[in-house]
Amino acid sequence: MDKILEAVVMSSYPNNVKQGLVRRVIEAAKQPMDSEQCWSMLELSTKLYLTGDTKYKREIGKEVLEVYGHYHPEEFEEFFNVRFLLSLLQEGYGPLGKRSHYVLDYIQLGLQFVLDSPSANSIFSLLRIEVLRKVCERPSPKQCAKISKLLTQHPQCIPTGKHQVLFCQQLIRCIGQFQCVSEGEEAIMEFLEQVNKVSGLLQRIWRAQTSAILPSLKELFTIISSTEEQEAPSNALASVVQFVPLELMDGVIRNLTNDDSITDVQMMTAIGRMIDWVSWPLGKHIDKWIIALLKGLAAVKKFSILIEVTLSKIEKVFSKLLYPIVREGALSVLQYMLLSFQHSHEAFHLLLPHIPRLVASLKKEDSNSATSSLEQLAELIHCMFFRFSGFPDLYEPVLEAVKALPVPNEDRIKHLLGQNAWTSQKNELACFYPRLASKSETGKIGLINLGNTCYMNSIIQSLFMASDFRHSVLSLTEGSSQPLMTKLQWLFAFLEHSQRPAISPESFLSASWPPWFTPGAQQDCSEYLKYLLDRLHEEEKTGKRIYQKLKESSLMSQAVEHHYLNKTLIEKMFGGKMMTKIRCLKCLNVSSREEAFTDLSLAFPPSDRHIRRSTSVLPVEEIGPQLIEPPENPSQLTGSPWVQRKTPMAREPAAPPMPVETLGFQEPGEAANPLSGNGIGVDAAKDPIAAKDSRSVPDLINYFLSPERLTAENKYHCEKCASLQDAEKVAELTEGPHYLILTLLRFSFDPRTMKRKKILDNVSIPVVLKLPILVAPEESKEVCWHGKDRAAPGSGFTSVVYDLCSVVVHSGISSESGHYYCYSRECTDSVPHGQPRDGAAKPASDKQMDFEIQWYLFNDTRVSFSSFESVSNVTSFFPKDTAYVLFYRQRPGRQSCLLHEALAEAGRLHGEPSLHKDLMEAISKDNILYLQEQEKEARNRAAYISALPKSPLWWRDFDRDKDDDNSSGGCSPAASGGGSGSFHGLVF
Repeated sequence: MDKILEAVVMSSYPNNVKQGLVRRVIEAAKQPMDSEQCWSMLELSTKLYLTGDTKYKREIGKEVLEVYGHYHPEEFEEFFNVRFLLSLLQEGYGPLGKRSHYVLDYIQLGLQFVLDSPSANSIFSLLRIEVLRKVCERPSPKQCAKISKLLTQHPQCIPTGKHQVLFCQQLIRCIGQFQCVSEGEEAIMEFLEQVNKVSGLLQRIWRAQTSAILPSLKELFTIISSTEEQEAPSNALASVVQFVPLELMDGVIRNLTNDDSITDVQMMTAIGRMIDWVSWPLGKHIDKWIIALLKGLAAVKKFSILIEVTLSKIEKVFSKLLYPIVREGALSVLQYMLLSFQHSHEAFHLLLPHIPRLVASLKKEDSNSATSSLEQLAELIHCMFFRFSGFPDLYEPVLEAVKALPVPNEDRIKHLLGQNAWTSQKNELACFYPRLASKSETGKIGLINLGNTCYMNSIIQSLFMASDFRHSVLSLTEGSSQPLMTKLQWLFAFLEHSQRPAISPESFLSASWPPWFTPGAQQDCSEYLKYLLDRLHEEEKTGKRIYQKLKESSLMSQAVEHHYLNKTLIEKMFGGKMMTKIRCLKCLNVSSREEAFTDLSLAFPPSDRHIRRSTSVLPVEEIGPQLIEPPENPSQLTGSPWVQRKTPMAREPAAPPMPVETLGFQEPGEAANPLSGNGIGVDAAKDPIAAKDSRSVPDLINYFLSPERLTAENKYHCEKCASLQDAEKVAELTEGPHYLILTLLRFSFDPRTMKRKKILDNVSIPVVLKLPILVAPEESKEVCWHGKDRAAPGSGFTSVVYDLCSVVVHSGISSESGHYYCYSRECTDSVPHGQPRDGAAKPASDKQMDFEIQWYLFNDTRVSFSSFESVSNVTSFFPKDTAYVLFYRQRPGRQSCLLHEALAEAGRLHGEPSLHKDLMEAISKDNILYLQEQEKEARNRAAYISALPKSPLWWRDFDRDKDDDNSSGGCSPAASGGGSGSFHGLVF
């Protein structure tokens, strides 16, 4: 039968006659036949497919192969063996000099019939090795596309492990050598299709194995940064970049621009070749990568590279605006290059001769793309006019060309110039380059992000803004035998007195680093805060006591000394006490235990039920900015949380929701009693974020303090009953901390996904908070009171008022990732120095109790003015940005008066804390060093610019920028960005 088929195919009959005869042979092949005949037919069809000199012959070979593969699988598998395939791949098929170009197509065709055969794994193993060898031989774009098609259809043949990374790297090397051999439209389209197939294979591999991305990008950068190659690598490499996930961009660029092993020449070569990629059609995100690298170079102050690349490439980028297929990307790159090149007019002036011709061409094109580009180009030109005025003769032809196009207003122009200037990049290392990063207009100093250390920066700034704590730390004397506290003192001192825009907390980070934290990874700021406060507390307990110094300076009376004899600074500032009581519901016996705390961790109530309520205990309340006057009657103090109750009854309805939450134990179905005129309710209508179903901080505290039933598996072992019994457990605050730290437990473990998830619920934050504190009879006699606000006879609760002073915000959806920043303000006592101490507290100013108190936003290196409105609305505008840790400061009065009076007395006698000699000298030396760094940078810049050819005006333009009040460069703090701290751990 093989002889008949060969004779028919080789005959001179017309194709339609041949087709009929071939069809008979193929039909006959579907019948059973001996192995020898099958083998002969497979050899003939292989020969036709691989060496046929016409498309018709190859089609006949393909049809016969498919029939035998389908109807004679055993014989086909025996024929399509590993040895035969190895011979095809290594030696080829056909006579020397005329080897077949269809070997890969042939293998792809045959693979579909052996996928389930015993020899399949051997064939796959062979192909994994051979395709790697093939790409190492740098095949043509056509052959590379065939390899990609084969591996896309049969991913089992893709190399694995280390070979997979090598395969990706070698495939990128191949793409770097691709060239389109013809300028005809069909040849160009075929070339583009081949490139897309190859880069598409890379995309498939990267999706399945993300660990191959970074080695591939490293190889790509090695290719485009090479200065040894005589020919520039192919622009087809642009097709590789478009498949790199954009979320990797920041980390890749950050690590690339900070790699000291890359020389300036290599970097300049690489970015120059990347800019050439704007001419690659149909590429996605190429402009984003180019702009990101330009920004990254600006962030590390590689201005010499940026200047050279911009001046050498900007005209080429501008010329690509003529081509609609690449116009959008080219325009984005052009916009950044021009708007960032603000120290000199030279880049813009290079384009002046070309602008009128391009404008005329775009107007003639009359398409949506051209119209949009014209408007953006006109806006860009007017920005340059505004920035580089004084050249009317040069600008007149350009102005005439764009006169009919819209003109942006000045605010828009200033915004664009301020947003894109090299000197306004989000750069956490900006403080090392003082000539380009001025101190914030707020007067506050930022902290450099040392690699995902925003969690620490936010906590340090919050502690620093806790003025009473800061003053106490700064008041420490030398030799206090507290190494960590001493480092914190130095850090606070530099934050207070440095001339730098931002300082590095590296020394404090290494000293306060929890040993279980992973370097470079995002951490939980609440966990860090707890560890830090515990370390400082334990350190002081074993070292010299701060209280001893206060005693020696006679700032404390004997009573105060006795009260605070055994307290560390952390206990004085952040320490509170809480009583946990458990009542057996059988014998009614109550056991209690008092324990100290430095923060309250507030869980979110279940969404399917209301917050538990109770009777007889003061509520946690949110109150407005108005002044709080002491109540006239002693009912401010309420009785014990356990009052006589009726026996619990099953299935009684729960208490209806009350506008003011109450605390304590409550039987099922027992309604909460309204308070007797001592509370100020929350007016949800006036709260900008108190939505109908939203939660508030008082809600969470009430839930924390509300009773918990211990039943079923959680039964309580009652010592009196000597058995497990149902019980009620309640927590009561017995001593309010000077600074109340509240942690909202937003991260919970999800058993379904086995991961920690974040609760993104919006929580309204009151600027003033009332907290119930249990006062014992013996304590009420010792605690000093202001005015008529006194303790009633017997045990009871009293409200303590707290003012919000800091909010640490977490941005993100996981505790292991995201970013932290904080809002803070200075909270101080409102009692004037001259006011009698025995009178009622009166405010020095309404501002002390109002929303007008200045807030600041600390975001790593960037510090800016803010407001309570911004604090309140942050989650409304950015759902992933949620309040996480809150700092409240207790108002003077009640339990806090001893500490308040001691701090106030110290403030009156000494004012701002004076620093010890070594610390003052260190700050002074660093400030001098900072000025020297500025001078050195200025001299280096002058020397560099003066050495540049054809640029005599550059240095003069730099000087003019300093004194030009109308300049929209990025030196102003308002235009500067804060470090995001978003290291991804990506290293080239």
